Amino acid sequence: MSTLRRDPIVGRWVVNTDKLLPLSTTIEKLGKIEDFPKCPLCKGSEEFTPPEIFAIRPNNSKPNTPGWEVRVIPNFTAAMIVEGKLNRRAQLMYDMMDSIGAHELVIETPEHYPNMADLPEDQFAKVFTAYRERISDLKKDKRLRNIVIYKTYGKRGLAEALPHTHSHILATPITPKNIKEQYMGGRNYFLYKERCVYCDIVRQEMSQEERIVSENDKFIAICPFASRYSHEVWILPKTHCSDFERHPKEEMPYLASMLKEILLRIKALFDDPPYNLVFFNGPNRDGRPNYWETIDKDYHWHIEIMPTSTKPEGFEWATGFYINKTTPETAAKRLREVKFQ
Repeated sequence: MSTLRRDPIVGRWVVNTDKLLPLSTTIEKLGKIEDFPKCPLCKGSEEFTPPEIFAIRPNNSKPNTPGWEVRVIPNFTAAMIVEGKLNRRAQLMYDMMDSIGAHELVIETPEHYPNMADLPEDQFAKVFTAYRERISDLKKDKRLRNIVIYKTYGKRGLAEALPHTHSHILATPITPKNIKEQYMGGRNYFLYKERCVYCDIVRQEMSQEERIVSENDKFIAICPFASRYSHEVWILPKTHCSDFERHPKEEMPYLASMLKEILLRIKALFDDPPYNLVFFNGPNRDGRPNYWETIDKDYHWHIEIMPTSTKPEGFEWATGFYINKTTPETAAKRLREVKFQ
């Protein structure tokens, strides 16, 4: 059984496991995803994956068969499993618990597209529907405190073994340290100014304009003032909302248009670079009175996109400072002016 262990100095939790648990009988037989006879995420390959958890199937086709438009399955290997109890315990001064949670794979299209940027715009909206449905369902589990969506594109790890656009939904029984820092920062700002810091960012960037990459009626894309990575982009809703799954459904087409545009701009500017993308969302408060009581006022869900032309090195690891060789003003100008289609 994998465990979660807490660093007593900085409060960081670490998944500790000797071996990831295979959730696919095909992996058990073949040994690794690269040895599959065909792409396991394409339509017609449903037999190679774990059974689906959720799918958008407009033609009422049967589960685990072709006919789907977006499909959600357990990740092929799991450091966390949803079955069991947390079993919180101490080991003298140390804290640990069993690695209970959920790690799901969202297959974003039945067709073989490597980069999400190339999906039709209406397919983005279907992917968002899957995200919202899964977040809402996972938040019914009181053991799970935080749910984050992320994707990794490029020649690395699982993304290389599965060159078919997909993203991950990760639900954990604790709030990861870097996400908790966002919540605490938002709360501290609100206590001081009685305003949401993200709403203030949106207002200031719209007034200054120099770090805006793009905007539409409902969303704005910016290179943040203190960008950590070269050409880092945030997408924020213009109206305040702490939880993605509670954001007005009628605004999802605007988000689809914005996210596709930004991914195409990054692709065009850097000739299809690797990137990381994260949906940051409010924590799970369902059935948990007095937990993050102010979050609805002081937190703002958003997307962060980081092209990964460089990686953190000794300076960053030693100090926590980031060296960004491109100012956000220059990055925003380049992204605004790049020709894409």
